[in-house]
Amino acid sequence: MSADSRRVTAPEANVVAADVNEKRSYEGSTSDDQPWDPTIKYDEYGSEEDRKLLRKVDRKLLPVLTALYLLSFLDRSNIGNAKIDGLITDIHVSGPAYNTALAIYFIAYVTFEVPANIILKRFDPQFWLPTLTLLWGIASIFQGFVTNQASLFGIRWLLGATEAGLFPGVVYLFSVYYLRRERHWRVAVFFGGAALAGVLAYAIGKMDGIGGKRGWQWIFILEGLLTVVISVIAYWLVPTWSHKARWLTEDERTRLLARLAADSDAANKEKFEWEYVRQAVTDHLVWGYALLFHGFAFVLYTLSLFMPTIIAELGFATWKAQLMTVPPNALAAAGIGSGAWLAARTGRRAPLIIGSAVIGIIGYIILASTKTAGAQYVGVHFASLGVYTGNALLLSWPSENVSNQTKRAVSVAMQITIGDLGAVTGVLIYRPEWAKNHYRKPHIIAIGYLAFAIVVASTLWWWMAKENRRRDEILASSGGGGENGKLGRADGDEAEGDAVEKIRLGDRHIKWRYQI
Repeated sequence: MSADSRRVTAPEANVVAADVNEKRSYEGSTSDDQPWDPTIKYDEYGSEEDRKLLRKVDRKLLPVLTALYLLSFLDRSNIGNAKIDGLITDIHVSGPAYNTALAIYFIAYVTFEVPANIILKRFDPQFWLPTLTLLWGIASIFQGFVTNQASLFGIRWLLGATEAGLFPGVVYLFSVYYLRRERHWRVAVFFGGAALAGVLAYAIGKMDGIGGKRGWQWIFILEGLLTVVISVIAYWLVPTWSHKARWLTEDERTRLLARLAADSDAANKEKFEWEYVRQAVTDHLVWGYALLFHGFAFVLYTLSLFMPTIIAELGFATWKAQLMTVPPNALAAAGIGSGAWLAARTGRRAPLIIGSAVIGIIGYIILASTKTAGAQYVGVHFASLGVYTGNALLLSWPSENVSNQTKRAVSVAMQITIGDLGAVTGVLIYRPEWAKNHYRKPHIIAIGYLAFAIVVASTLWWWMAKENRRRDEILASSGGGGENGKLGRADGDEAEGDAVEKIRLGDRHIKWRYQI
């Protein structure tokens, strides 16, 4: 009988391993608990019950979490729209100081990402994520009241610190609701909100002079108010951990936890231990995911922050430049959807990430080598398509390939933290003195970063495929992992066959397979 057709019982869903002694990392189980079993497979499309359950989970998670990320990206990148509406001239900030303000945001962002995910692991996403949203919404409103360079620097620091926990927190939350192979396109849909972030600035900028405030002030104030209102509503909409999800029926929660148990450690109630933080920090693959995002983050944030300026400097009026950011972002959103669909159909991420980087490079070559407004605008479209699609696909890799839970939470945060250092570099490189010839020098550097990302993605692809083959060979030569149910480590040694040991090994387990 297949895994999809067999009846799932409550003991199967209670997948927490026994707390056999005080050094173990798991609690709350009985002798009937079944831990992650990598030999059981649940086909996402093989059961109508599974499809119905996934649709319900999608309806609960995707709309509200995508909305929160849309607001996050909106509140961090609308400074680019505010700039061409008069921000830097009104508060007497020089071009280099404006770039420093952008960098300050990302320095705060990368500083607080790992601590934020550690806090999330200890608390509840239903409270933590809306609270972060409320705090950055307030910070965003106060951007509309800055009067000088010091106040701009200070509020950008607060904005970065409060926004830091959302993205890695949501990616981690996805990992306790979806199977590994189901996560990437959910992350892509969630990230797709970023591609729609610039649409409101055009309309709000038309409010220039109303209430004695400039258009750029209204951009910050109204978009910040929108964030605050939605953050309050989010306290009732953001889900809690899967094992506590009361919006699922008992049967649905049982089924969900059983599916997770068959796929990874996602259904376990795992205590926080610093040992798993150490494992994340010392895992070369985690650093690979981080460096991959580093290459893409440079172009992602420079493109989103400087696109209005790039288009305005092609000779378009301020209002028209705001409006002309919409088509490239719409194309990017379509690319994200298509890339996620292809990844689901093919079961591959790496070749699509590499292909997206190539498309982005084509866009930047056009931007760096042409002078006419039409050609430059075409380059913006190619760059947007490649950059946003590649980012949407790569950001789910750690959540799919890292186990156990604390290690995964830290790994996701590390990817964003180290990756966003590329954003710090980027906003400092796109400085005024390099704006000649339509930012040709920065665009050439962007090509280098995308080429670096291709090298990293290719290396990850090669190493994980090789390791999967090696583990297959070890299993085949050992008859499935040893006698009496004992399981081999990735280095070929045998490990304890008990439930705790299986979960403790995580992605080093001999039966764990990397998603490539």
